[in-house]
Amino acid sequence: MLFRLLTLATLLALPLAAELRIASPFGDHMVLQRDQPVPVWGWADPGQTVTVTFAGQTRTTKTDATGAWRTTLAPLSTNATPRTFNVTATHPKSKTQSQKFTDVLVGEVWLCGGQSNMERQLGPRGGQKPLIGWEAEVATADRPLLRQLYVTQTRAPEPQATVDATWSVCTPATAPNFTAVGYYFGRDLQAALGANVPVGIIHSSWGGTPAEAWTSLEGLADFPEFSDAIAVLDASNETEAKRRYLEKTDAWLAAHDPGENADTPWSSTDAATTNWPTMELPALWEDRGHDGFDGLGWFTRSFDLPPNWSGRDLVLRLGRVDDVDTTWVNGQKLGTTTGYMTLRRYEIPAALLKPSGNVVTVRIIDTGGGGGIWDPATALDLAPSDGSAPAINLSGSWHYQLVADLQTTPRPPMDVSNSASSPIGLYNGMIAPLVPYAIRGVTFYQGEANAGRSTQYRTLLPALIADWRTQWSQPELPFLFVQIAPFEGQPPEIREAQLLAWQATENTAMIVTTDVGDATDIHPAHKEPVGARLALAARALAYDEDLVYSGPVYDSMSIDGHAAAVRFKHAANGLVAPGGELQGFTIAGEDGVFHPATAKIVGHTVVVTAATVPAPTAVRYAWTNVATGNLFNTAGLPASPFRTDHP
Repeated sequence: MLFRLLTLATLLALPLAAELRIASPFGDHMVLQRDQPVPVWGWADPGQTVTVTFAGQTRTTKTDATGAWRTTLAPLSTNATPRTFNVTATHPKSKTQSQKFTDVLVGEVWLCGGQSNMERQLGPRGGQKPLIGWEAEVATADRPLLRQLYVTQTRAPEPQATVDATWSVCTPATAPNFTAVGYYFGRDLQAALGANVPVGIIHSSWGGTPAEAWTSLEGLADFPEFSDAIAVLDASNETEAKRRYLEKTDAWLAAHDPGENADTPWSSTDAATTNWPTMELPALWEDRGHDGFDGLGWFTRSFDLPPNWSGRDLVLRLGRVDDVDTTWVNGQKLGTTTGYMTLRRYEIPAALLKPSGNVVTVRIIDTGGGGGIWDPATALDLAPSDGSAPAINLSGSWHYQLVADLQTTPRPPMDVSNSASSPIGLYNGMIAPLVPYAIRGVTFYQGEANAGRSTQYRTLLPALIADWRTQWSQPELPFLFVQIAPFEGQPPEIREAQLLAWQATENTAMIVTTDVGDATDIHPAHKEPVGARLALAARALAYDEDLVYSGPVYDSMSIDGHAAAVRFKHAANGLVAPGGELQGFTIAGEDGVFHPATAKIVGHTVVVTAATVPAPTAVRYAWTNVATGNLFNTAGLPASPFRTDHP
């Protein structure tokens, strides 16, 4: 029943066909994929004749009863000279309509997707470290044959036909807004393919989002654990979805929130909060010394009323809160709001207030990425609701406590009705409108948001890959993804899940980043090597170049007395350990207790021993959150973390 409802909703999501419209990926400055059939589609009035003209080809088709039309250009040859792309729609009883796109090139097109490490632009971003070398790179980024289609962040309960998307030509002025990983990938790929081969990157990403958000309804058919969340995405159930979410959240808080369960709840005016530490707001708490923390934050401060405010109803504005807040004044709950981009505005009745010593308390649930009352561009203040007096600024020092760290606490429920993390939501809003635009392959940087469900991710990532290949009708579509970088909040199991997904899925590549991570920042500042390694993998998988594109990957292990000999694939002409002694290996015996090991390179093999383990049974490498190790191949590519004893 749900599938039928979504199918109907998909039809309803089509744009009105009163005027000629071309699908979202088409526009001025676009790059079309070479050497493949090129689908072209859009909408017009029913019964119209639509003609597409480009590069000496003319294709004619008719709109169907809904106004939709589609045709296909024959494979195009590489062309770096700007040309015009024309579409006309005619009908004997209506005027001719036309659209023209200029500066159109033909070359290679790649979809660059994922979460915040793909979203991160080359230029500065508030709350994140500047990328290494970005200023020098931007200064020389006069690359007219490198272009980006930016897909506006959009979530939807059903597949959308269109999305706001704009092509940009790479210049020193526009390069800061390119996805950094995508920029370096495109730059290096273009250099390898030839100076006259245009490269277009389609940038579709959203920070903090899990793989299921980027997968279609059909793609999640084998994951019944998402069915409840998908079911409440039906717009008619929005009120019920909110009620169920709040009910489940109350139960989670009752089990895991010490502020809720204290003898004197922290929302009470009698709570002893003045001895708490202080934080300057607005700000992400990650930028105030709590990088990597996801969980609950309690914030409180007092305020006095100006004498002439007595008897007035007030409005409390908190700006934007990441992700969910519940707010009290003088112990009275004002409400709960979800969504990190939603502006918070709460009414305070005059009867709740007193001349001095009023207390505002805000509890925040942060499930990933940044957290807190975070946006300095929005108001954090208090004012009469009738606007009769200037606001009191509540920015500044707030008392706070951070509790229920999600590294050790079960994750809270998700408000699927108002979350970019909802299953299928980003596929519907940001991928479906792109299908079937001709592309060569995909680069994908995602997985941080699934780190708490790494076993599931072993099959979820392959399901996403299979889904996109099905949607594009390209069963061998090259799919290149980035293994999560070392970070204190990312367990080794998520890297293992990515490794196993790669090994189980043909025509994919995994880019290892153990040497370019940041122990205290989930957004490493060294993005150039990531793009460069993706370009290497693309050259091998998509363009059949004979080159080394992967670092060493665990193959097998044998035991000889007290030594374990570990063999590797993708060892190139041998293994190396930059810096001298090989590091990062541990070894265990039958008791399963791992000890630091001595490791030595012998050709394509690493021999691992430890005096404390006379009869080894298992070896691990770089098996920590902050994965450390210096095993590389002679091509300069790092080895993937692994364990020989994985379940």
